[in-house]
Amino acid sequence: MHGLVRPEALAALAGVSRIVHAGDVGAPAVLRALARVAPVTAVRGNNDRGAWAARLPVTARVDVGGRRLLVVHERPHRMARAPAAGIDVVVTGHSHRPLVERRDGVLFVNPGSAGPRRFALPVTIARLVVSGDGIDATIVLLDPRLRLGSG
Repeated sequence: MHGLVRPEALAALAGVSRIVHAGDVGAPAVLRALARVAPVTAVRGNNDRGAWAARLPVTARVDVGGRRLLVVHERPHRMARAPAAGIDVVVTGHSHRPLVERRDGVLFVNPGSAGPRRFALPVTIARLVVSGDGIDATIVLLDPRLRLGSG
C-alpha cells in the first residue's frame, strides 16, 4: 500500500475474515487501518524501513480454513518447492502486477497494488476464497478508469 489506505480498498475488504499483506506497507498506520477490518498478517517489503518495519517478518505462514499460505514480498527461487512443503497458496507482492495462476497444484497470487498507482499498472487487491471444495482467488480492480491487463 506504500503508505496509502484507499477507501476503495477498505470497502473491498469489508467482511473478510483475514487480511494478508505481502509487503511495502509503508507505515504502521496502514496496518492499524487494516486491523480495524480484520486480523492482519503482513510481511516486510523492500520499502519498509525503521523500527516498526523491523518487527515484520520476511516470510509468514498462515493457516486459513485448513489451507496453508506462504506470504513473501519477493518471489524467491525456493518457492518452486512449495508443493513439497505442503503450501497451498503463495502470496507475493513487489512487482505490483496482479497475478492468479496455478502451478503444480499451488495457487500463486500477487494482489497487485492498492497504494499509489505505480507505472501503468491497475490499482488492485485480491480476494482469496477458501471453501470445502478448494481455494480460489480473484483480482479486484479498485480504479475503474484502468482495466486489468493495461500497462
